[in-house]
Formats: sequence, structure tokens, C-alpha cells
Amino acid sequence: METIPDHDSYIAAAPEAFRPVLDHLRGLLRDALPEAEEMMAYNMPGFRTRGTVVASYAAFSKQIGLYFLAPAISEHADELAEAGFKTSKTGITFPPRKPVPDDLVTRLAQASSKHVND
Repeated sequence: METIPDHDSYIAAAPEAFRPVLDHLRGLLRDALPEAEEMMAYNMPGFRTRGTVVASYAAFSKQIGLYFLAPAISEHADELAEAGFKTSKTGITFPPRKPVPDDLVTRLAQASSKHVND
């Protein structure tokens, strides 16, 4: 598997229908996490604060994954369930045509960041 060097390359290599959503997520996360650095881990773009990955995203064949520290997901579990999103301990998956609302992405990112070094 080819190593993808950065967020731009990752988004460019994603299926065309996913690119606008991935680019939008990147911008939301960058704005919500101004102290974080963009990085790549496990061929997935993410944002790192004080050495900890606090947010990342990925394109799969039919859906997009958005990942945060587990406490951020659990703090917003009811809201995510009410909105009909499929979640795991650390992530949310959704089709590109039904993205996570911007304000919720921002709140999840900020919640994830506050749990660094907890």
C-alpha cells in the first residue's frame, strides 16, 4: 500500500464524490483545533495536540469515518444517536450525502482536545 504524505494528497486520492466532504471536514477541524498540527498516521489524516491525535478522518468505499478521543464520542452519544449516526467507541461513520453537522464536528473536536493528558 502506498504511503500518503499529507492531507492534500489524501483528499486528492479519495473517490471524487467524497472529496468536497473531506475537504470541508479538514477545514472544520483545523478551525476547531487551532493549536493542533496536521499529521498523517496509519495512512489517515489527523490533527495532533501535545503529541496526541485528537481528530482524524478517512474515506472508505461507501462511507466516511470521523474519529476523536473516546470521551468526546461518549459525551455526545445521545445527540449522535438521535441524529441517526452509527458510532463506535472512537468514531462516527456516515455516507458523504449525510455528513455530520458542522457545529457537532466542532464540538466533538473541542471536546476531544480538552481530554488530552486527562
